[in-house]
Amino acid sequence: MSLQFSVLASGSSGNAMYVATDKQKWLIDAGLSGKQLEALFSKREINPKELNGILVTHEHSDHIKGLGVLARRYKLPIYANTKTWQAMEGLIGSIPLDQKFHFEIETVKSFDDLNIESFGVSHDAAEPMFYVFHHQGKKLTLITDTGYVSDRMKGTIQNSDVFVFESNHDVDMLMMGRYPWNVKRRILSDVGHVCNKDAALALSDVIGDQTKRIYLAHLSKDNNMKDLARMTVQQMLEEQGFVIGNNLKLMDTDPSVPTGLEVL
Repeated sequence: MSLQFSVLASGSSGNAMYVATDKQKWLIDAGLSGKQLEALFSKREINPKELNGILVTHEHSDHIKGLGVLARRYKLPIYANTKTWQAMEGLIGSIPLDQKFHFEIETVKSFDDLNIESFGVSHDAAEPMFYVFHHQGKKLTLITDTGYVSDRMKGTIQNSDVFVFESNHDVDMLMMGRYPWNVKRRILSDVGHVCNKDAALALSDVIGDQTKRIYLAHLSKDNNMKDLARMTVQQMLEEQGFVIGNNLKLMDTDPSVPTGLEVL
């Protein structure tokens, strides 16, 4: 029995992740066009007809752009909390009632051999939430699109085998960049996005003996770079006494190139 996953796409242009066990196959977010998502599925030999459903984190376009198309095309159930469903009205087109399911914040749902736990984050959406996947003692956490990582969040995600963790921007790049001040202020706010340094600080509180891999996710194409994010997080973690290498690895994600189909 194994827990498998691939970060299919991660970034401001679109987000999607695949998680599977022997009995369950799930897509988390569908923030690219249907055509782009199908191309990503093909790269990882994922058959969308076999998906058990789509989990939604929040209603921003880079997380739901292809949601309606994909759900209608393959008759897939969609799971989201009540406020997110309300916010998505008019954004994803008509969804048949038998494909609409509620997954409320701070709850756990069991699907055969997979337990999925939802938890709230701090972001400027109706009721944003992310997920922890539990299978046979293994724990996989997805957390992006949050302005900060609270103690409550840390308690939920503590000691995951794998973290897919927001490292959105470098503050200096953001401040010197071309974005207008109101956008910069939103990104830097408590309902914006976590920067590289804050990602490292939060990770230093949640990495445990079980933790093997950290995927730095949702990097801004304008205000960050993979090498810079990795270097910043690694340096700060090493200053906290963590050893980045064979037993604890920092990994990249990409807006258009899926990670390998990893096995826990």
